Amino acid sequence: MAAVSVCTRVPRGLLLARAGPGISVLAAAPSVLQQNRQVHHSLIPHGRSGRSSVSGIVATVFGATGFLGRYVVNRLGRIGSQVIIPYRCDQYDLMYLRPMGDLGQLLFLEWDCKDKDSIRRAVEHSNVVINLVGKEWETKNFGFEDEFVNIPRSIAQISREAGVKTFVHISHLNASMKSPSKYLRKKAVGEKAVREEFPDAIILKPSEMFGREDQFLNHYANMRWFGGVPLISLGKKTVKQPVYVVDVAKAIINAIKDPDAKGKTYALAGLIARFFEMNPFEPWLTRDKVDRFHTTDMKFPDLPGLEDLGIEPTPLEQKAIEVLRRHRRFRWLDAELEEAKPAKTCPV
Repeated sequence: MAAVSVCTRVPRGLLLARAGPGISVLAAAPSVLQQNRQVHHSLIPHGRSGRSSVSGIVATVFGATGFLGRYVVNRLGRIGSQVIIPYRCDQYDLMYLRPMGDLGQLLFLEWDCKDKDSIRRAVEHSNVVINLVGKEWETKNFGFEDEFVNIPRSIAQISREAGVKTFVHISHLNASMKSPSKYLRKKAVGEKAVREEFPDAIILKPSEMFGREDQFLNHYANMRWFGGVPLISLGKKTVKQPVYVVDVAKAIINAIKDPDAKGKTYALAGLIARFFEMNPFEPWLTRDKVDRFHTTDMKFPDLPGLEDLGIEPTPLEQKAIEVLRRHRRFRWLDAELEEAKPAKTCPV
């Protein structure tokens, strides 16, 4: 007897269980296995384009509260996607994400990254899972092994078991087992672990990202408080290809929409720019980050890039002023009152 697959419509309120005051979660929803995965109305595209429409994408974004995460959530929200946001932070750190989607389209779920049942609840109703989990330094609770290997492996494994169609993993352009940076070595191990658990995963390898909230341009600009920026060898020993964070967010959305992107690895690099080496002045700067910033960005001519996803790289020179403008030191702020020029009146 031939097997028959039955798709039933899930009641509208199924995804909106309550697990406490002010927190919408999926905890009360029944477990969904790959064999009898149900079709929710959020998976059926309808309505006009925009935040009030339904794109058919139900995406779980791990690491949504980070630098890249806010841009990814915004891009998903503006095309009418339902976004499930697992979080480990304070609720006040989620406030800037709430206006990014239409009413009921953003679901916040408190999760424990070491609890597989918690991960399963976050992905069981999604057809897209995006892993942005990461940190630039190790803590006593989470090392690079946890952030870049163990957690991505668990998410990829559970996503495959839950029947998720598209899995996107963010790595790094310079991820290599031969790197002097432990951060980059663990990124390379994480790529392999994700590929083993989810063979059709889309792996994106962006270089250092710049944007308004970055720790790249802002990091160098903040060094002016320590007497200036050191230029070792005139900055000619390190070649960087920084990529605009908005371009990376667009690449993630385009990769989700492209059925041919599954199983591929993309190298997302911007235009070449030369940068100086750095000195560990700031307290949050680690020796591993110094090694990472001293590493010249690798080139992968055999891998597809931003252009293959229909995105033209944004030059650093075009957007740098948006980040660095607030670091300007205006001379008139330090001027004496009698030295200030009188304001000119405008004729009415």
